[in-house]
Amino acid sequence: MDPITDIFRTMHVTAVGLHRLEATAPWGIKQEQQTEENVTPADKKMTPTDLVHFAMLSRGNCWLSVEGIPDPIPLTGGDCFLLAKGTSIVLRDSPRTRPSLSFREMGVKADNHVIHHGGGGALTTIVCGAFSFDRASLKPVTKLLPSFILMKADQARTLALHMTMQALASEMADQAPGSEVVATRLAEILFIHVLRAHIASRPERNKGWLRAVFDPQMGTALSAIHGRVNTPWTVESLAEAAGMSRSAFAARFKELLGQTPLEYVTEWRMQKAMQLLEQRDKKLIDVARSVGYESDAAFSKAFKRVVGANPGEYLRRGFEDNGHA
Repeated sequence: MDPITDIFRTMHVTAVGLHRLEATAPWGIKQEQQTEENVTPADKKMTPTDLVHFAMLSRGNCWLSVEGIPDPIPLTGGDCFLLAKGTSIVLRDSPRTRPSLSFREMGVKADNHVIHHGGGGALTTIVCGAFSFDRASLKPVTKLLPSFILMKADQARTLALHMTMQALASEMADQAPGSEVVATRLAEILFIHVLRAHIASRPERNKGWLRAVFDPQMGTALSAIHGRVNTPWTVESLAEAAGMSRSAFAARFKELLGQTPLEYVTEWRMQKAMQLLEQRDKKLIDVARSVGYESDAAFSKAFKRVVGANPGEYLRRGFEDNGHA
């Protein structure tokens, strides 16, 4: 199994909050950085949840201002971007327009997933929403991905990405029976396609985990870990899988991923274990063996070291977080 597939299956990627924004000039909306002060009780109930926001222009033009990027970015029909939670942006018809609406308020104003906003001038249509990684996560998915990914319509991209974007725009425009389900699935597919296109278009700019996944040698080792998580991996056996010397492999792995190979193996085993435990249909020893431990005692000790609670405590905490006494 390739690492991207494994991570998305384990952390359960779901498109949420899909809306179609019909904006007429002048208009402006903002996404402010979420802090502890402006997190609502509803948001807190959703935790632990990791979000990636996205927007896709299906018609018209606008300007995008992103925190940390000095100049506004012109967007046109067919452009799409992903944005990690915590990054502030402004979308508007002109760099001079002051935003008068927040993405948070858009959901309140939506009528059948459609928001009308602006002064009645030139029309821009934007499909927007978020991707939720709603499994408890040791390392938030947004730490593995760039904080901002932009795919311009004129960039080289696959036919699959182009067709997915067209299909999503069509579903959000027609609102036919079943459109909400179809649009949600298309948005999830779009996420993978945008990520692929980003990786293919700027391989030299990839950093960290993404760069490691698509590095021929590191990628082979990561695929081995994710494909056979219950194997008793050692640095030597992973280096052999990568076709490298032990020392070169260990140094390269640490450089790209910021942790040792065995730290990564253990962390991902615990991530898989959390998923298995949440299913509540497996004995502890079966979960332990599924992630490479021969005894539930050894597994429980490792689980508590990494997660901060033993398996029983973890399950009880999750049960209480879901609103059960």
